[in-house]
Amino acid sequence: MSAPETTPPTILVDADACPVKEEIYRVAERYGAQVRVVSNSPFRVPVSERVRRVVVSDGFDAADDWIAKHADARSVVITADILLAERCLKAGARVLKHDGNEFDAASIGSAIATRAIMEDLRAGMDGMGGGPPPFGKADRSRFLQALDRVLVGMEKS
Repeated sequence: MSAPETTPPTILVDADACPVKEEIYRVAERYGAQVRVVSNSPFRVPVSERVRRVVVSDGFDAADDWIAKHADARSVVITADILLAERCLKAGARVLKHDGNEFDAASIGSAIATRAIMEDLRAGMDGMGGGPPPFGKADRSRFLQALDRVLVGMEKS
């Protein structure tokens, strides 16, 4: 008797500020995962049965709402948006940031609290301050390792 077939995982990409789209396409091909590239404006995606572009309205949080609605236990969500990460974790999805760090039930609460503190600090600085550090090769490498690890884990479950 053969093992029951499982549906391939789906990688849901919060695409507007995602610096690792090309890496996602390559890893998805290797694991047979589906990819949904979700944004408010069209992005070029590879011609592939596995990759689909999803263009949503330009309404506030429209991309986040689409991703959260489609996230489930067979999904890996790629986003740096902490509030979207929380919604997707509640739906049972795995959530990775672009630098390879994973949001999980243990880390999301402190991430939300830190986000609120940073928002308050930025508001008091009258627009002064820097953004996140530059995205580098080490971040890209950590991301690839993390996505590999998550997809291997999903294959076993």
